[in-house]
Amino acid sequence: MLCHRCGARNAATANFCPSCGASQVRDASEDTLTLSVIDGAAIAEGVPGSVGDSVPEGVDLLLVNSGPSMGARFAVESTPLRVGRSEDSDIFLDDVTVSRAHVLFTQTDTGRLVVRDLGSLNGTYVNSVRVDEKVLDSGDEVQIGKFKLIYIAARDR
Repeated sequence: MLCHRCGARNAATANFCPSCGASQVRDASEDTLTLSVIDGAAIAEGVPGSVGDSVPEGVDLLLVNSGPSMGARFAVESTPLRVGRSEDSDIFLDDVTVSRAHVLFTQTDTGRLVVRDLGSLNGTYVNSVRVDEKVLDSGDEVQIGKFKLIYIAARDR
C-alpha cells in the first residue's frame, strides 16, 4: 500500500505511515482515484496498453510519475480542468508545494491540451522549464509542486 501523502510503501495493515506519520485509515467509499504503481520505463518507451487500459478510447491521460500519489492516473475527459491544493479542484494534489489554485488545463480548437499557471507561488514547469502557458505534446512532463505528471495524448495509447 502506498501512503497517500508521501508515496512511501507501507504494510497493508499499517495505520500510520512510518515515513511521514500520515494516517493510513481512509474511507474508501469516497475515493475517486485508482492508485497503482506504473513502471517509469514503460511510460518513457510508450509501451502500448501499459498505462491506459482502464481509460476510455480517445481520452488523454495524466500520470503521476513522481512525488506524493505516485502512480495515480487522471483521465482528461473534459476541460477546463482545475488542479490545486483546494478540495474544490478537479484534481486535488495534497501538498504544501502546490497552490490552492495552481494550474488550469484547457484545450485548443484542435483538441490539444494546454497547461496554464494560475499565478502559483512555486510555478509550473514543463520538461524542467518554468512556463506560464504551454501547449503540451504527448510525453511532456508537467511539474506542479512535488508532483511530476506525464501527459499522454489519446492517440499515443
